[in-house]
Amino acid sequence: MIGQDGQRSWTIHIRKDNLKFSAAHMTVFPDGRKEGLHGHNYQVELTVELQDSPALARMLSYEVFKKALRTVCDQWDEKVLIAGGNPWLEPLPAAEGEYACRLCGKRYVLPADEVAVLDMDNVTAENLARALFELFWAELTRDRSVPWRERVAAAGLRIDESRGQGATYTVRFGR
Repeated sequence: MIGQDGQRSWTIHIRKDNLKFSAAHMTVFPDGRKEGLHGHNYQVELTVELQDSPALARMLSYEVFKKALRTVCDQWDEKVLIAGGNPWLEPLPAAEGEYACRLCGKRYVLPADEVAVLDMDNVTAENLARALFELFWAELTRDRSVPWRERVAAAGLRIDESRGQGATYTVRFGR
């Protein structure tokens, strides 16, 4: 049998039209300049590398992954994403129900329920991929009894901000 002595793995890929979020952002450059406020229809793709195991045990429902991805994508859908740790960001006092800040010298006032302040220094595809992966993994592994967890060798989450342009964040699990 091929690969009898070597380690085998399978990689599953999940990319569906409904695994997405639409959000606005402004990327800040190191010199304090920034892009104008604009939005993307971000598409999300997941890859999970699973270690070898008996055939029946390999069977798993992709729905558990899709459900967790949909849950976290919904958190950022139709939001303005703000990098809470950006050195050019100055939160400002705001009226109830509003979010106000100054970013790179420009003042913004937005409805608070349409803003997601993220724990990152800049809203880039790379940072979004990492942050969304962390939210996804927390959601996915909330139930510690899932039988396939020990078989996950690596997982990666890709975010495309437009067709063919994006970033992937990957975690390799040492087991």
